[in-house]
Amino acid sequence: MKQEINPKDTNRAIAFELWTKSPMPMVTFTKTFDVTRLRKVSRKRSMKFNMLLCWCIGKAASQIEEFYMLPKDGKLYKYDRMAINVIADNVKGGLSFCDVAVNDDLEQFNANYMHLTETISRTCQDILDDEAVIVGTSAVTGTEFDSIVNQYSGIFNNPFLAWGRYRKGWLKTTLPISFQFHHAQMDGKHAARFLEELQRIINSI
Repeated sequence: MKQEINPKDTNRAIAFELWTKSPMPMVTFTKTFDVTRLRKVSRKRSMKFNMLLCWCIGKAASQIEEFYMLPKDGKLYKYDRMAINVIADNVKGGLSFCDVAVNDDLEQFNANYMHLTETISRTCQDILDDEAVIVGTSAVTGTEFDSIVNQYSGIFNNPFLAWGRYRKGWLKTTLPISFQFHHAQMDGKHAARFLEELQRIINSI
């Protein structure tokens, strides 16, 4: 569920005033993550690497208040739940989208993720949740990327993470991830806290 709120009643009042009318309000950070643990868990538990990363993203984002507020059309909205947007190839050769609800229970998130991605792949029909704040993701695993920028410029305001193929080394596996966010929603310190929390959760999964 979402509700419109007065920006002046939040800690985003000044940022909202500064950035809602900016022609380029989106900011992108790129951080290289150690995903060695994630890759091991993926193999050991026969779970998709991308699903595990999406679960970690949701768990990290859900702990930061600013993720639940989103500017849109000159207004500020607050949400009481969150979902991860996932892109899947469909049977017609195109792309379909689904929103997977954030859940602290990895097994439940995995079940929902597998069901929704298989459904949209088969039916070519998007499954979206308009009442949840969405954290977008895109896995472009056909090659390795150092950074992906300007994904949502001028289209969407929600946070967005993108990555390519992970890099296997002798002792560890790494993955650069680009994180784009609207500056009216959060500041650099919130984004940095999120990225640090994401690495911690990846290490502890």
